[in-house]
Order: sequence, then C-alpha cells, then structure tokens
Amino acid sequence: MFQGSRLRRTALRLPEAQGARSGREGTSTDSAEPLRLLFIGDSSAAGVGVDWQHEAMPQQAARIVSQSLNRSVCWTLLAKSGVNTRETLTLLEESPPAPADIVICALGVNDVTSQCGARRFVADYRALLHAVQVASGAGKVVINGLPPLGALPAAPQPLRWYLGQYATRLDRALQRFCRSRPETRYVPLSWAKAADMARDRFHPGKEQYRAWAGLVARQVCSLA
Repeated sequence: MFQGSRLRRTALRLPEAQGARSGREGTSTDSAEPLRLLFIGDSSAAGVGVDWQHEAMPQQAARIVSQSLNRSVCWTLLAKSGVNTRETLTLLEESPPAPADIVICALGVNDVTSQCGARRFVADYRALLHAVQVASGAGKVVINGLPPLGALPAAPQPLRWYLGQYATRLDRALQRFCRSRPETRYVPLSWAKAADMARDRFHPGKEQYRAWAGLVARQVCSLA
C-alpha cells in the first residue's frame, strides 16, 4: 500500500497523444463502403507515451487494415487516461459514438490499480460491450488483453509482483469471456518488453505501439 501510494505521487505523468481522434485511411479498390472502426480505452488507447496520434495504436492499426484489405477505413477514438472499464461506460454515455462495424477495446490496467475483482471486471466488460454495440451498431469486437504488469519498471518490488499477479488473474478471466463470444477476438499483450516502454516506464513506446497496431489489425481483418 505504501509503495502504491508513493508511486501515484511520484510517477511521471505524460499527456495523451495530440492530433485528430478520427479520420479516414486509404481508398477502396471497388465500390465497397468504408470499414468503420471504433477504438475505446484508457491511456494506452489515447496514445500516452508518444507525441502524436499517428504514432499511437488506433490510427496505425486503421492504416494497416486499409492496406491489407485494399479498402478505405474510417476510424474513431474514444479514450481517456485513468478510466477503468466501468468508468468507460460513463464516458460512452457522455460521448455517444458514431456508427461502427468493429469495436476495438483496450482496457484493464486501471481495473488492476483500482482493485476490481475478476467477476466484476468481466461483468463491467459485458455491460460496456452491450452499451457500445447498441450505440454504434457494431456486431464484432476485438479485445486487447492486459500487459505484463509484473515487468513494469516504474513499480518497485514487491508491488510489481503483486500488480503482475493481479493483472494475470484479470487477463485469464478476460480470455475466458472472449472464448464465449464467437464474434470476439482476443489480442494478447504478454509479449511487451520493459525496455521498449515510454520514458515514464509505464506506457508503451513507439515500437510497442507499432507492433501492437499490427496485432490488432490482424484480428480486425479476420472479422472484416
């Protein structure tokens, strides 16, 4: 508890990435309508750790999808630093999304830091997906797992170990939830390395965002 309180007070706080939070990537080679992607999440979805949105995961993923499918992609980002899954539902209610075909979610770290239990975490995720699908009309979802908080360089031991164990517990529950939904794809983030993190030693750096975007794009393409 002492280490967690101290980390909150002393951690370097980086801003969300600057730039437009919606746009269009590529052009269609035929008469196909643009694929509409809606990205929802916390600080990692908002691009904390890089300066501009074109360096963050959502816009890069949209660009890769467009190139892979030879199809125009319209993307929108709804994200805010510090929110957990339940709080994202409030964010969604305050800013109703545009119509979408596929929703991409990046949440969970703040559920760990707010000590949300696995059962409640999954229940909150289910409620969020229901709300966003009703609001946007999207029938397909890509869910990103939790990063390896046990390797988080910003946290001292034993807090780092504790966060890692907690994140693993929530991530396993999230994977089970994804397996129960045929139109849902899961993207693991266990591969992320501490050496590639941003200068706050908490958020992804440029290379991690680029690699992450590729993994998300692959799953989006499988649903398109």
